[in-house]
Amino acid sequence: MKKLLFFFALICLTSIANAQWQQTTLNNTDVNCIAISGNKIFAGTTSGVFLSSNNGISWVPVNTGLTNLNVHGIVINGNDIFAETMNGVFLSSNNGGNWSAKGLTGNHVLSLAIDGNNIFAATDLGVYLSTNIGNNWTSLNNGLPTNTAFTALAINNNNIFLGTIDYGMFLSSNNGSNWVAIDSGLTNYSGYALAVSGSNIFAGATGGAVYLSSNNGQLWTMVNAGLPSSIINVLTISGSNIYAGTESYGIYLSSDNGGNWTAVNSGFPTSYTNYTTIAINGSYIFVGTWSSGVWRRPLSELGIDQVNSAESNVAVYPNPAKNNITIESLQKSTLEILNIQGQTIIKQQISQGKTDIDINEFAKGVYILRLSSNDKTAVTRIVKE
Repeated sequence: MKKLLFFFALICLTSIANAQWQQTTLNNTDVNCIAISGNKIFAGTTSGVFLSSNNGISWVPVNTGLTNLNVHGIVINGNDIFAETMNGVFLSSNNGGNWSAKGLTGNHVLSLAIDGNNIFAATDLGVYLSTNIGNNWTSLNNGLPTNTAFTALAINNNNIFLGTIDYGMFLSSNNGSNWVAIDSGLTNYSGYALAVSGSNIFAGATGGAVYLSSNNGQLWTMVNAGLPSSIINVLTISGSNIYAGTESYGIYLSSDNGGNWTAVNSGFPTSYTNYTTIAINGSYIFVGTWSSGVWRRPLSELGIDQVNSAESNVAVYPNPAKNNITIESLQKSTLEILNIQGQTIIKQQISQGKTDIDINEFAKGVYILRLSSNDKTAVTRIVKE
């Protein structure tokens, strides 16, 4: 049995019932990627790179030296910022003040992954490695098909995972010198998104499919309950949360390793748009879209992260739960449980001591539990299995 302990804390939250995404001033443009370094937020678009230093309130273009403005991805490694473009790789070491070409001219660079001094590039013409910040590139295509685009890279310890269009998933355990197919459990995999969390590898594909492997890709299991039948463009992991960006259906959240997904789309446009990228800093989650730019939302609206402490005065367990949760509190409180759209499911007074709450009739997914006493409020997430 897992107990979740958390402090009562005085916190200022936007009303969850009114919580929604807000469009930033970088709008009316196609955003392909977002990357964050400290207080710097970089957005790669079809019109170059834009920078915000105030959580997306204002943006400025930073394109000097960037001869191809169709930026597909941005990867940050210390002071080095690499831009993936439709015509090679570019590097800036001064927050986008100046860019210099770093080879792979003629390649549509679709994904970069960095491991120490090694920079791996997946392109429409093959896979490449640079060990000197892009000054030279070596082809790494032994074992790979020759007539596909290589769309996604992820590194987990000594293992490099490579996604393709129409030809499945590949693995290299020797810095890309050799590749082997790892398709067991994948159904006609064609995808763009890879994400790593500990020993778990998540792969997003077309048709609303997300696959999970916990054994380095030797076996994949589909984990897509609640996801629409749509292309999964991006997967981003923050703590116990996994966010999926889809084509035209918005953003989905899972807090149970992909077992269940819930839409978190209030405020997004109702007309078609492609949700291409997700990035998170300490306060906000940012989403990039085609045609409607960058959107943001306070992380607090999606639930405060769980805080463990032996000195806490409230315990909630088990979590995840199937039928009941138990709340142990040192004082009388007002209990609210809301779904991820902000609708109140339960509201009642609870007494000091133990209180059992029946959640058997809840749909599977993520819920917000909020306890209020006097002028203090505590908020956390619970997962119904």
